[in-house]
Amino acid sequence: MRSPYDYERYWAERYEREKVFEADPDPSRPKVLITFPYSYQNGPLHVGHLYTASRADAYARYKRLKGHNVLFPWAWHWTGEAVAGISDRLRKGDERLLRILREVDGVPEEALARFVDPVEVCRHYTSENREVVKAIGFSVDWRREFYTTDLHPYYSKFVRWQYLTLERLGRVRRGSHPVVWCPKCQSPTGDHDRMVGEGVGPTEFTAVLFELDGLYLAAATLRPETIYGTTNVWVRPDVEYAVVEVDGKRVVVSREAAFKLSEQIEGVREDGSIRGRDLIGKWVRVPITGARVPVLPAEFVRTDLGTGVVYSVPAHAPYDYAALRDLKRAPSRLEAFGIGREVVEGLEPIPIAVTEGLGRMPAVELVESRGIRDQNDPALEELTSFVYSEEFYKGRMNERCGDLAGVPVREARDLIKERLRSMGLGFPFYDLTEKVVCRSGDECIVKVVRDQWFLAYSDEDWKEMARECVRSMNVFPEGVRQWFLNVVDWLRDWPCARKTGLGTRLPFDEEWIVETLSDSTVYMALYTISHYVNSGQVSPEQLTYEVLDYVFRGEGDPELIARSVGLDPETLKRMRREFEYWYPVDIRFSAKDLVPNHLTFFVFQHVALFDRSKWPRGVSVNGIVRVEGEEMHKTRGNFIPIKLAISKYGADASRLGLLLAAEDMDDPDWKEKNVIEYRKTLDNVLRIAQEVSSAVADSEARNADRWLMAELRRILKVIEDAMEVTKTRTAANAAVFLMLNAWRRYVRRRGGSIGPAARDFVRAWAVALSPFAPYTAEEMNRVLGGSGFVAKASWPEVEGDGLEKVLVMEEALDSLVEDVKSIVRVTGNQPKSVKVLVAPRTFTWIYVGILEEVAAKGSADVGRWVRSFPQEVERGAAANLVRRFAELARALLQRHPLDAIRTAIADEKTLYEEEVEYLRRELGCEVVVTEADYAHPDPMRKALQAIPLRPGVLVS
Repeated sequence: MRSPYDYERYWAERYEREKVFEADPDPSRPKVLITFPYSYQNGPLHVGHLYTASRADAYARYKRLKGHNVLFPWAWHWTGEAVAGISDRLRKGDERLLRILREVDGVPEEALARFVDPVEVCRHYTSENREVVKAIGFSVDWRREFYTTDLHPYYSKFVRWQYLTLERLGRVRRGSHPVVWCPKCQSPTGDHDRMVGEGVGPTEFTAVLFELDGLYLAAATLRPETIYGTTNVWVRPDVEYAVVEVDGKRVVVSREAAFKLSEQIEGVREDGSIRGRDLIGKWVRVPITGARVPVLPAEFVRTDLGTGVVYSVPAHAPYDYAALRDLKRAPSRLEAFGIGREVVEGLEPIPIAVTEGLGRMPAVELVESRGIRDQNDPALEELTSFVYSEEFYKGRMNERCGDLAGVPVREARDLIKERLRSMGLGFPFYDLTEKVVCRSGDECIVKVVRDQWFLAYSDEDWKEMARECVRSMNVFPEGVRQWFLNVVDWLRDWPCARKTGLGTRLPFDEEWIVETLSDSTVYMALYTISHYVNSGQVSPEQLTYEVLDYVFRGEGDPELIARSVGLDPETLKRMRREFEYWYPVDIRFSAKDLVPNHLTFFVFQHVALFDRSKWPRGVSVNGIVRVEGEEMHKTRGNFIPIKLAISKYGADASRLGLLLAAEDMDDPDWKEKNVIEYRKTLDNVLRIAQEVSSAVADSEARNADRWLMAELRRILKVIEDAMEVTKTRTAANAAVFLMLNAWRRYVRRRGGSIGPAARDFVRAWAVALSPFAPYTAEEMNRVLGGSGFVAKASWPEVEGDGLEKVLVMEEALDSLVEDVKSIVRVTGNQPKSVKVLVAPRTFTWIYVGILEEVAAKGSADVGRWVRSFPQEVERGAAANLVRRFAELARALLQRHPLDAIRTAIADEKTLYEEEVEYLRRELGCEVVVTEADYAHPDPMRKALQAIPLRPGVLVS
């Protein structure tokens, strides 16, 4: 974990020793509270953490430089099954996990022996990861550090206060709901308690009952409205089905579904079994329509999803049509079951909905047009999703559907669902459409939990407050705002407690432990006062409900409350003032996988617990790190712990390896070759600082010096504009490469010497670089003779009039050099001399007029301006000059202010004359500057190409 660079270790130690980033309330300065989701302590911090945290730290450092009072705190998450799962698997002797812990995580043997206790797992990784965070140089106020669970006395007090308050407000309720459930842990399994399946939730199917001689085949469907188009029922012949009793009926389902039903409906019991092959050829009655249809064999039916029984609607379900076509093509498959081919020959798709943009029987048409081979073709999945979505949003039931004819499909779905249930021929069945594995290593199911505690995110008044908060927040990138609003709309009641794992017990029902995502929603408020307890000014026991209610909600009499717990009233009031000062959270940085859960919960719980003045002000969402183009995973051998990155490349290069890899929600790709290159770049930047420090600068300011200051101001503005909207890649690229390019050009412009602007530029460069490569920036400042910390400096301000004009003129100089080099490349001849033909000054008023007209109207009246030229100038040539300059003016006005362009035009000839020596060096020949003569152009008519800031060039 030690950086191979002495100066990085030196500055890390100074940051810690001198407590550089401790922040206390200061009413004289604007404050910024920046937070980053605390990481689970079930493993080492990796480059995924590094990316998001580096973005947060860059923003924190930038805001300090801009004069803000910044608090960037840190904490550790111990809650849930993530850690308990490691201990459980080790107790089972999981050799694969042992290998990963030894070889990937680098856990020493003496620590491994203690890992059978989840608390020891947390302690080990927290200790290791704290040192990593310090080594990487994050600008953290460590006085406010804490970890979660009831192992931490005041954090647990805080969570208990949180849930007592939510219950008092009616936002936590007991009820029965379907939840993702781990049979091993006997607890709900939230997103962050999963090894596989994050984001997957219970899906409600309708189990439709098809009567068969006293039995009922239960076919699970997401589309009960399609019952009108049923042609047959599918089962797998190679499976033994269970017969279970559900509400007094003997129901046939797969073995897997029988177990799931027993966890969802009370009183379900198994009452025999039946082979799938024994069902084939039987006839069942379709509910609602009363039609009799056959039971047929199908290979695509899954027994682990739904009930293992599927009713067939081949007009609208691609799988059904493909399976029916397979039987018609190979009727011999039916002979093994004693079924004649006439049974399937007589089955024809039945259309039951009309959808704009789709044919009468969309499944038939899509399967045939896409060349689907058979019922096992993987393309069927995509076709199924497409038809499902199109019909749900655009479809209407047709005339075959009786009283539902003309009803939108999305409405008919619920109407049929209720009709089936009222007839006793349908019931809800919940399942997971993707595999979910608990941290314990066990596969999850959906269980209907009774007397479970839920956060009532379904409450419409709560949703509306959450929407109001999302609409008012700064959301970066802006497109994420609608995603938030969509999540708020579809989010339902959330099970907020489980029975196992680490955590804090619900204060009103201690059998339950607050689950992982539900205890990590408003802990940011605790940062504002945690240092009072960490320092011993306040004891954990003194943080009673009343104390916390006063601090965070302003409720109660502080004098009475303080006396009741033996606390100095002024200390209690200071805690309240500190919370008032720092809150709300100004910006929370997080990865996009947390939008559908943690970040939305963060909004919900804040709007429930705090008044509007304390609602979150901003969220910045980024992508998820990949390694060399692939998803990072320990089992793939591409897991990169931060400590490994630091030890190989140093802290700053590791940061840049990610900060320069992506913008907004694009996924950054950690590439070793890039990180190595950034390491070389930083070394080069330090060499530049050393050279400037030791060089004797020319005291005469040249155009190059003026340009360097102008370019510095421009680059600083690029960084500022990007950082204000958390575009950290754009900002980091400017701070590293735009600055480096500017320096290289400056040195070249001055012929290898440096002038009076050099030291000012490099000092400013150190400050601008510090949010992204802080150790390198500190070392640059030290080399240059600076004192103190760049981290505490002020953002550079570049003073001076006319700097924008300098940029315009430098651009013109660049263009001139490139024009000549382009001619040389085409001709292949090295010129002996170049004549620079500048637009005549007598025509300046015309060109300025064209410029002003383009600025005002976006275009110029060519005919009007051609008439302004003297008669000696050819009309066609004049028209060409006007058109070319109007086009150039439009381009220049996109980059530069009007006044800067106007004054640059006036000084153009002087610029070229002053830079003749530079032009000679760049072009390798003599250079002469003169005015073009429009009335008597040279034989090659180069004079008639000369417009302001784009001279004609005569090469000889």
